[in-house]
Amino acid sequence: MTTTLHLYNTLSRTKEVFTPIDANNVRMYVCGPTVYDFAHIGNARPIVVFDTLYRLLKRHYPKVTYARNITDVDDKILARAKENGVSIKELTVGTTKMFHQDMDHLNALRPDHEPRATAYIAPMIALTQTLIDKGFAYEAEGHVLFSVQSMADYGKLSRRTRDELIAGARVEIAPYKKDPADFVLWKPAPEGGEGWDSPWGYGRPGWHLECSAMADDLLGTTFDIHGGGLDLIFPHHENEIAQSACAHDGAPPANYWVHNGFLTVNGEKMSKSLGNFFTVHELLDETSGEAIRLSLLQSHYRQPCDFTKDNLAQCKATLDKWYGALRNVKDTPTSTATTPEAVEAALLDDLNTPLAIAHIHELVGELNRATTNEAKAELKAALLAAGEALGLLQQDAEAWFKSGGAVSGLSDAEIDAQIAARLAAKKAKNFIESDRIRDALAQQGVILEDSAAGTTWRRG
Repeated sequence: MTTTLHLYNTLSRTKEVFTPIDANNVRMYVCGPTVYDFAHIGNARPIVVFDTLYRLLKRHYPKVTYARNITDVDDKILARAKENGVSIKELTVGTTKMFHQDMDHLNALRPDHEPRATAYIAPMIALTQTLIDKGFAYEAEGHVLFSVQSMADYGKLSRRTRDELIAGARVEIAPYKKDPADFVLWKPAPEGGEGWDSPWGYGRPGWHLECSAMADDLLGTTFDIHGGGLDLIFPHHENEIAQSACAHDGAPPANYWVHNGFLTVNGEKMSKSLGNFFTVHELLDETSGEAIRLSLLQSHYRQPCDFTKDNLAQCKATLDKWYGALRNVKDTPTSTATTPEAVEAALLDDLNTPLAIAHIHELVGELNRATTNEAKAELKAALLAAGEALGLLQQDAEAWFKSGGAVSGLSDAEIDAQIAARLAAKKAKNFIESDRIRDALAQQGVILEDSAAGTTWRRG
């Protein structure tokens, strides 16, 4: 079995063998959420993708340090806080809590470090001053801007022409800029807005500066992997490279730049005006977090992912089959197992989750066909290990069918009470009422299964 990890590096545009700087401590930074509202399904894709990579790295290296930031100050946050009449801290504490709850339901492991931008203002100011001192940045009308002309290879990550760089950045054409492509490191706070004192006046950091300062502090000058969505290649990651490399005498912030592809909904860009905008929070009212996770892993992380409600229902049905195979192996001792070779090989090949999922389907088929207790125990352990590698099959099988994986709905006690009422109706030969209760539960996603031993139930 190969144990060599290959990752596609956006910087080189090739799939490379992953060679860590320090095999005893692999370091990874991923751009996290801007917490002003519930996370939508597009926000969830990088969380799930890089959580799967994190799990893979942890199986192959003795220590992995994973940092994923929280952006808790930016224009959207300031606008929402003002709209709600609260401070940005009050707003972002609540939205960060909601983010954690929703991602927990997707079985995303918490990162080792989750820095908040507002806790790193001093390092951001220090980094800005370093860039000024080294001639890569300048002050103008309360702003501090990075001078792109001062960096000879600016644009090497996105490989854009100068005109494309200016157009893609959607830069503000301001008279105080030396070059239209120059980007903000520090800017004045809006009148009445929240900010911090600095050598250049009361203001706040630019978005790109935040990640450079946090990653540098937590992971060092150069770390192994920097991850995020494809939309972050330019300008965000391009500008991170510029800031960090110039501040550290050319040392790159990361050796491998890994990006997940875009997510669409029903074949179109997600938009509230199109009615195809879904938050993870509202989807969890309808289905399992594991079903959402599986739907995001069905596409290779570098390819586009089209999210549909039909596919989500199919993913829930798939998990029912997988959990059903586990539930059918009763009173059989299970042994611990490593991730099956075929599944692990797929993941080591640039995180090929579609192939890994195909191998899990094969495992389920083998488990269903197994006839001896020994074979069942071995295959059940292998299936559980394969599921864990993808962050799936994390529940007890019986609990899965009782909950349906959904976060909300009728409680177990309410369902049991309805079943008792149905039994009483049947004993009284009131079959119309008995059928009504059964049908009402079915409409709420609760399936009753009658047998000689009594009535059991599961969520559909």
